[in-house]
Amino acid sequence: MPRGDKSAYSDKQKRQAEHIEEGYEEKGVPGKEAEKRAWATVNKTTGGGKKRGSGRGKPINKEPSRKGGAKGGRSVAARPKSSRSASARKAARTRSKS
Repeated sequence: MPRGDKSAYSDKQKRQAEHIEEGYEEKGVPGKEAEKRAWATVNKTTGGGKKRGSGRGKPINKEPSRKGGAKGGRSVAARPKSSRSASARKAARTRSKS
C-alpha cells in the first residue's frame, strides 16, 4: 500500500477529514496544506486507519478539535476594548430584536 493511500480508513474518518479540510480552506489555508492538516487531525483523534479485531478499540481523543477553538480566542483578546464592547453592543441589539 503506497504512502497516502486512504483505503485503510473508515467512511466516517474520510467524512471527518473532508469536513475538517473544508474548514481550513474557509480560513484561507491552501488546498494541499488543508488536506495534510485534516488527515493529521483525524489520525490524532482516532489513532489512524480502521483497526480490525476484538479489543482493538481505543477511546476517541477530542483534544485536537478543541485546540483550534482555544487558539481562536487569542486574536479576539488582542483587539482593543472599545472594539470588543462595540461588537458586544451590536450583538445585544440584534438578539433583542428577535
